[in-house]
Amino acid sequence: MSGQLLSLVTGKTFSAGGDLDWLLARHRDTPENNIRIMQEFYQKFLVLRSLPMPVIAAINGPAVGAGLCLAMGGADIRVASNTAMMGVTFTKLGLHPGMAATHFLPSIVGPQIAADLLLTGRLVKAEEALSLGLVARGWDCAVTVAMNLAKDICLSGPVAVRTLVQTLRDK
Repeated sequence: MSGQLLSLVTGKTFSAGGDLDWLLARHRDTPENNIRIMQEFYQKFLVLRSLPMPVIAAINGPAVGAGLCLAMGGADIRVASNTAMMGVTFTKLGLHPGMAATHFLPSIVGPQIAADLLLTGRLVKAEEALSLGLVARGWDCAVTVAMNLAKDICLSGPVAVRTLVQTLRDK
């Protein structure tokens, strides 16, 4: 399955969130222009879901707000280092959750846990994220876990992997 797997890996921080100045500019813009800009933004963000191969997010540090949403919406599998912190802090900022947080989070962790995380905006450590099902695996280094997982997936039949990825995403 060589060349058929994408792994999102980063350094010490996955993503500490979105650009608040950009969000404020959306507030001051016209509704028509906001619609156009937001549709373009979501197309770029969700393009990862159209890739025919599994996408793995290696969360090696904070994944907060938009950063966690990118990992939830863009990756089929999320793995985290033991130093990772995750959360959807939109409500703490007075914002309704964006980037499909209300779509992806309940399907990943269930509606009750999603409501807890979304309404409180609390951050969870990697160990709790693993127990909640927010990440699939944890270890000292998320990149190492992601690469080992990718190698394991590459041992499977490429057609089976591609069609399974599509089936899982179409749910």
